[in-house]
Amino acid sequence: MPIRFFTAGESHGRGVFCFLEGIPANLDISSEYINRELERRQRGYGRGGRMAIERDRVEFLAGVRFGRTLGSPICMAVWNKDWENWKEKMAPEGEVPDSVVPFTRPRPGHADLSGGIKYNQRDLRNILERASARETVGRVLAGAVCKRFLEEFGIRIGSYVISIGRLSPDIKEEDLLKRHELAESSQVRFPDPRMDDEFIKLIDEAKEKGESLGGVFEVFAVGVPPGLGSHVQWDKRIDGRIAQAMMSIQAIKGVEIGLGFESARRFGSEVHDEIGWNEGYFRYSNNLGGTEGGITNGMPIIVRCAMKPIPTLTKPLRSVDINTKQEVRAGKERSDVVAVPAASIVGEAMLAIILADALLEKLGGDFMEEIKERYQRYLEYVKNF
Repeated sequence: MPIRFFTAGESHGRGVFCFLEGIPANLDISSEYINRELERRQRGYGRGGRMAIERDRVEFLAGVRFGRTLGSPICMAVWNKDWENWKEKMAPEGEVPDSVVPFTRPRPGHADLSGGIKYNQRDLRNILERASARETVGRVLAGAVCKRFLEEFGIRIGSYVISIGRLSPDIKEEDLLKRHELAESSQVRFPDPRMDDEFIKLIDEAKEKGESLGGVFEVFAVGVPPGLGSHVQWDKRIDGRIAQAMMSIQAIKGVEIGLGFESARRFGSEVHDEIGWNEGYFRYSNNLGGTEGGITNGMPIIVRCAMKPIPTLTKPLRSVDINTKQEVRAGKERSDVVAVPAASIVGEAMLAIILADALLEKLGGDFMEEIKERYQRYLEYVKNF
């Protein structure tokens, strides 16, 4: 069964919910494990006031019993603490109270206007609540379960920030897991915490100017076997599936795998990863980021994502009121100055979902013991190919 997931919920609604289907039976999982991932999503210098209110914690509603998955759909909830301040304005039933002022000044760069037109909503809050990055809580819920699944097969996923705004310091030639480890102790998830002061200064300056910042982060997976994905149809290619997943994250405007655009500027001999053998196939480099022909090749998956600045500015840009058609300044919502560190955690979740789905597609099976046995046989096959 393929892995599918759906999220539901509004930013200031009762909560954010995740429905996850396709996870095999007998996977050990705990709320503690998932809560760690949720907490990581909330970190990062430059986050807004919402992070001081919410302390995201998962509640299993279905699909898990006594710490193990049942093979049936998993339903999870994170309840919004801020609901108490919004339950009158976001009530699912009843008449619209006088306290509700329609949001009619769309923000450039947000879904406000395009979504209002698409769904015929004169109060743009009906769009912005769901378009909000608060929705990524549901992705992290699904991704955490998939991460836990992948760990059973020795596959590890991590991330780190490469740049924020124009600040892009050199990164030491550490291995990927070491970079991830260093990033975990940085306030901006840069894999050299000694650079934090420079990033913080940049973020503070942007905040003082009423600006927001974007940046670039890198997500990786190590221990991925060759043979996931396929070349036979466009939608089966693993790099295409990964790119689509990353581009679906709010504010992501560019994705590269391996060298990405840099590969277009080099000779072929400087790009393609030469093949060697030492009791198994290996590559002398990993310029292609772990994929060839839409299939994993056994090298680490490396994905780079570019995030645009947050659309909500404390010094808003020009806009038009959708009722009066008069020029106004765009509306304001509580928001972050920068959310690149948090987005990297969402990127981890999305990569985990794609790889878990591809691994199950390759191996099949309904319960963990069966799948692990098949995996060992597959590794033996690869070794002897």
